[in-house]
Amino acid sequence: MMDKDVATREFFSGIDRIRDVEHLEDLLSLPTPEVVELLGKVEGDVILLGAGGKIGPSLAHMIRRGSDLAGKKRRVIAVLRRSRPDLEENFARWGIEVRFCDMLDPHQLAELPDVPNVFYLAAMKFGTTGQEPMTWAINTFLPGLVCQRFRHSRIVAYSTGNVYPLVPPESGGSKEEDPPGPIGQYAMSCLGREQIFSYFSQQYQMPVALLRLNYANEMRYGTLVDLAQVVLSERPVDLSMAYFNAIWQGDANAMAIRALQHVAVPPRILNIAGPKILSVREVAGRFARLFGKPLRFGSTEGPDALLNDARASYKLLGEPLVPEEKLMDWIADWLLRGGPTLRKPTMFQVRNGKF
Repeated sequence: MMDKDVATREFFSGIDRIRDVEHLEDLLSLPTPEVVELLGKVEGDVILLGAGGKIGPSLAHMIRRGSDLAGKKRRVIAVLRRSRPDLEENFARWGIEVRFCDMLDPHQLAELPDVPNVFYLAAMKFGTTGQEPMTWAINTFLPGLVCQRFRHSRIVAYSTGNVYPLVPPESGGSKEEDPPGPIGQYAMSCLGREQIFSYFSQQYQMPVALLRLNYANEMRYGTLVDLAQVVLSERPVDLSMAYFNAIWQGDANAMAIRALQHVAVPPRILNIAGPKILSVREVAGRFARLFGKPLRFGSTEGPDALLNDARASYKLLGEPLVPEEKLMDWIADWLLRGGPTLRKPTMFQVRNGKF
């Protein structure tokens, strides 16, 4: 491991608690030395399509901070579907431009500025059951519109580990070369999104990276937050999906940015996940000890789960710097102090693909 990696890792290991939302946002957007170096080399402005979700704000902020530290003058543009004054205020404070666009409208999409670097974050997951046509429109039709609009750009597009089948934990998780096996309309539409990007990548010789992410976590949301809240409220812990991945959102941001240098034709597929396969039973036990709470389990332990093996990506994008255990400690402290959450469960326990 390089010295700068050691220094950054030691910085995070020295943080005992995340004080408040401002401190959290500062850490989530902290660019690693490798991110700063990359953003100093990459030419041109950056646009983030669908930047109003859980990932977009801190990713945009990291790109802004990394570019400034690299001495690279560029526009960082966050595209939102509708006005959100609180988020717009943060973006303005961070030096990030905001554009509003219903990207399903080709006329509005055409009005977005031409940029060489595109991060695609738009997706529909929750509420897909009963709204399958909208799910497919957003997850497959919209990527085609975006590819046609930004055919001369490089694109880093978020996908999901849900395109893989359920696998036993002893497998080590699904690898990028493993065949997909999506379960349910959401996962199938996400595989459709990947295929649309693959088609247009080859049609236009447009370099693309597809990020299969499982599962980003910070203090306000994520698989670990879901489990911690169940334990804290003394509800039974669901073991039906008995294993899972977790990665600090800041690490996922850094890996996504570094994917800019690994776009390819046809698209490069990259798993993004933490290094460990976590046991729901063991993680719940850790939270029970941290909270001083009793522990109950409410279902039979499932034999397999949605799991990613991201080791190949680490060689290209760097290894996560925040261990899962540190993340658990931060989350437990945050919830015990009544820190805010986004109230958006990941629903990672769902096995039938219905969200």
